[in-house]
Amino acid sequence: MEKGSDGLRERLLARLPQPENVVAHREDVAAFLAKHERALFWDKWSFRILLFCAFVLVIVGGSNWAQNLDPRAPGGFYKLAGLMFIGAVSTGLQYYFNRTKVDILKEVKQVQLQVLELQASMVKDRER
Repeated sequence: MEKGSDGLRERLLARLPQPENVVAHREDVAAFLAKHERALFWDKWSFRILLFCAFVLVIVGGSNWAQNLDPRAPGGFYKLAGLMFIGAVSTGLQYYFNRTKVDILKEVKQVQLQVLELQASMVKDRER
């Protein structure tokens, strides 16, 4: 077990950015976070669209027009609205969890960049 954890540790440490590459790493982090923000944008809008459609189906299901459409299945619109509402709730939870993960990731990357900048400044001070 010890050997496996040492291998994982070494692989993780090998992937750490070096203080000399702070600017390149900062750009990579900005691109990475922008990609996640775009994905969150679409998660949020899919939640809103599903919720809007569910409410429209509830309103249409309660109207006289829908009851005259098919008298044998008066609750069809409500069933579909319920399914859409469940989909909206699951999409909303997915958005919430992903938003939390991205916020934590932002904080971790900010601390990582600060540590890299400190390491780079220490290297410059030693070279003087």
